[in-house]
Amino acid sequence: MLLSLLMAVLWCSLSVYLAIPWINELAGSVGILPAWVIVAGIALIPGFANAFLVAGLMLDRRPDFEHQMTYPPVSILIAAYNEVEYVLETLESINKQAYPGEVQLIIIDDGSVDSTVELVSQYTENVLNQNIECQLICRGKNQGKASALNKGLEQVRHDLVITLDADSYLFKGAIENIVKNIVLGPDNTAAVAGTILARNSRMSWITRLQEWDYFQGIAVVKRIQSLFQGTLVAQGAFSIYKAEALRDLGGWPETVGEDIVLTWGLIEKGWRVSYAENAFAFTHVPETYHDYYRQRKRWSRGLIEAFKMHPRVMVKPRMNLPFIYFNLMFPYIDAMFIFCFVPGILLALIFQIYAIVGIMTLFLIPLALLINVLMFYKQRAIFHRYGLKVRKNVL
Repeated sequence: MLLSLLMAVLWCSLSVYLAIPWINELAGSVGILPAWVIVAGIALIPGFANAFLVAGLMLDRRPDFEHQMTYPPVSILIAAYNEVEYVLETLESINKQAYPGEVQLIIIDDGSVDSTVELVSQYTENVLNQNIECQLICRGKNQGKASALNKGLEQVRHDLVITLDADSYLFKGAIENIVKNIVLGPDNTAAVAGTILARNSRMSWITRLQEWDYFQGIAVVKRIQSLFQGTLVAQGAFSIYKAEALRDLGGWPETVGEDIVLTWGLIEKGWRVSYAENAFAFTHVPETYHDYYRQRKRWSRGLIEAFKMHPRVMVKPRMNLPFIYFNLMFPYIDAMFIFCFVPGILLALIFQIYAIVGIMTLFLIPLALLINVLMFYKQRAIFHRYGLKVRKNVL
């Protein structure tokens, strides 16, 4: 942790030194304080974050959980609402896992108005393996995902609880690998986030972008966060929890971002949240920009809810504290890029005014390539190790 921070501070210090002439020139147009605000938002803070990320990747050595063990029983919760298109594939992926321990599968239908209930009932009665005990809970009306999961939690009989979205497909060994990470991890580990990847990545340009985002961005950030003992989101799409920790918090909160608020509640209680790079689940991602926007808006609102409900995580010393503040700075950084950097590009290209974006900006290109190449090879190595292939997505 200290070494990563030191490398990031050294990089940021060098960046500040090189940026002084730029800041002074910009100050002649907008004033010294706005100049520092703009340059910090579009260069210095993102540079510090990237340097911290790269240092973490270079120092990361994942624990080896490959040895044999006795697998404990697990409970799997699936909240379903109008999932007739995907739910059978999800159940089939669980069936193919051949998990060596007992599985309690609890499917909570949250008031579906399609034939989800009929399909699930037929499948679970005739197809599931003998070591999978299935329970279908039907609710009369839609009451939200958090409420459905809490209803399922009331029926949980085992110490470990897995949540899985009704449109997520488990890759082989996913349950075994995520169970290993929580059982063989530190005793204070309350949750482990699985690795989520895009399943329908060839449907549109927006799904292709998300394939890259999940593979190259989200997975890498979770990996580094877990290195510092604090993954900030154990996503509901595929994660595992200790039942005692869930019950201690009263289950999932009735919020838009129930998974992130729950995770921050665990962190505030002193629990550790980890990440399983080798437990893969493929999920259906939004196929239109409108749906993508709604999803990311929901994620952002969940982050705001987490800050409001668990503000003490911002002051309690922990190894993952820098990531909390990175999240807090996202609106500021986004605003600087939208209202300063993009207009700066237009000023440079159209009017040859280089006060915001100039020749030195070009040096960001090889740096960005270096960072992305490092992340790509790290992630590709994980894929190859577990029998996955990175599909070509050159653009």
